Amino acid sequence: MAYRICLIEGDGIGHEVVPAARRVLEATGLPLEFVEAEAGWETFERRGTSVPEETVEKILSCHATLFGAATSPTRKVPGFFGAIRYLRRRLDLYANVRPAKSRPIPGSRPGVDLIIVRENTEGLYVEQERRYLDVAIADAVISKKASERIGRVALKLAESRPRKTLHIAHKANVLPITQGLFLDTVREVARDFPLVNVQDIIVDNCAMQLVMRPERFDVIVTTNLLGDILSDLTAGLVGGLGLAPSANIGDTTAVFEPVHGSAPDIAGKGIANPTATILSAAMMLDYLGEKEAAQKVERAVDQVLEHGPRTPDLGGNATTETFTEAVIQALKNL
Repeated sequence: MAYRICLIEGDGIGHEVVPAARRVLEATGLPLEFVEAEAGWETFERRGTSVPEETVEKILSCHATLFGAATSPTRKVPGFFGAIRYLRRRLDLYANVRPAKSRPIPGSRPGVDLIIVRENTEGLYVEQERRYLDVAIADAVISKKASERIGRVALKLAESRPRKTLHIAHKANVLPITQGLFLDTVREVARDFPLVNVQDIIVDNCAMQLVMRPERFDVIVTTNLLGDILSDLTAGLVGGLGLAPSANIGDTTAVFEPVHGSAPDIAGKGIANPTATILSAAMMLDYLGEKEAAQKVERAVDQVLEHGPRTPDLGGNATTETFTEAVIQALKNL
């Protein structure tokens, strides 16, 4: 049986990095069937919606989805809703999983191998804002249900890893009702995972400790906004957003995407770094149960990062195409 993979290029460099990842996926030799769909700002400009209904239908008809990058304007545009945020809510992709692992490039901190597990559907990202003259107010929504299920995802992940350690990052010392509910709920769920060493840590201290001693962390679970911030910090520890993959996982489907944006300043120049998208594709293979293939793709990427060629953002002069070709060749040699 072939795996049906939905491909959504999105905007900007998404049109370059998704085809690159597709070629690497094809080089694994796995039975794959690709279904193309559209979403993002360019789609909104053309069709008046960032995510057409047929895109949702295609995603639901596939085993998993690989998404490229999406542009979101900084101004409020009537009728526009960010494509990936819409898909997270529409498909209830409640777990955002963002690994940060040392890579063989200059500037990557050694000894880092951690995962941020971010609640993906609520917190301040419910976007319930209002303004009264010179006062603006935003609601933060934390529910026991969402806290339970993200806690369970993080605990299962921690239990499967050698160190079996979970940090709950929170701000319950200042927000005891909302953040306190999250912290208490994850602690309750942790009773079902006696093998996991569970610790809680105030998020500002967590940020400092990540900068000073990132190697002490294994899995970190936190709320939506805090996870968004911490995961960019951890990406910076190991080489930047160009190397940062992620997964949006629900009970019935999952969407995998690089953490970086659409990079309009280099779009169309053929120099975009496809590493984060290729590593996101490797995460997708792992999700599908193809763990050996996923590991081979990651090893192939690391070989090319170490020996070259590297793209300009990593100090080299490789194009997206030459980097991708090198990864494919390394994969074939494994």
